[in-house]
Amino acid sequence: MVRLAALDGRAVVVSGDRAADVATASQGLLPSDPMALLEDWSRTSAWAAELPDSAYDLTLDVTALGAPVPRPRQVFAVALNYPPHAAEAGYTPPKEPLVFTKFPSCVGGPHTTVSLPPGKVDWEVELVAVIGRETYRVSEDRAWDSVAGLTVGQDLSERVSQLQGRPAQFSLGKSFPGFGPIGPALVTPDEFEDPDDLEITGLLNGQPVQHDRTKSMIFPVPELIARLSAVLPLLPGDLVFTGTPAGVGNRMNPPRYLAEGDELVSRIEGIGEIRQHFTAGHR
Repeated sequence: MVRLAALDGRAVVVSGDRAADVATASQGLLPSDPMALLEDWSRTSAWAAELPDSAYDLTLDVTALGAPVPRPRQVFAVALNYPPHAAEAGYTPPKEPLVFTKFPSCVGGPHTTVSLPPGKVDWEVELVAVIGRETYRVSEDRAWDSVAGLTVGQDLSERVSQLQGRPAQFSLGKSFPGFGPIGPALVTPDEFEDPDDLEITGLLNGQPVQHDRTKSMIFPVPELIARLSAVLPLLPGDLVFTGTPAGVGNRMNPPRYLAEGDELVSRIEGIGEIRQHFTAGHR
């Protein structure tokens, strides 16, 4: 059972409000770069699970946390994966996963300030699965073995650029700087009683706007990993944004988009929360 985070750019293992610096606690046997740790995740997680309480000698400052996976090579995302969200968007639930990408440069940490680009910026709280080993053509019943951990994500979306053109430009509209915050930590699946059934909540300025359980997903994490890996290899540190529940802003009446001064909190049971503030960008 491991919670991996990045504190001031260095990999740490978290226990409550304390943290252990991985490189220091391992006496240099393990690197300080979270991406390097994910390349040998089985070794890393086995070592971290045996850390004594005395190794947690740092006070955890959540505002100093960065993305637990700062430089993923591939970032996948899934559209319309909760039936109520498909319904609010005017679609029937898909029979196959609808997959797009978020470009890796949009990934950010759990406590960030995001500059709003021109257009209409919307929120989408999501469970994010982090790949922990090279995975190709894995079966669904073994797919959890490929997951290093789960984290909280926001698939921030600028709807004008996302939906312009035929076909629409999903990846561009979802990849502005700061549009992929994740965190606060990567949590191994064995931390959860049932990793397929977690409460997921999004709050805007303290008011709930999204709420569901991940068991509602049409395509759960193991199926998504099996289907993606049937096409291409998944690599250590790759991110899979698994879709958002109902309650996005562009389906409200009237629509509500993010504005300067807004605070967005995204929370998942057993993982924690991420928090984004928004400022006006250059128009």
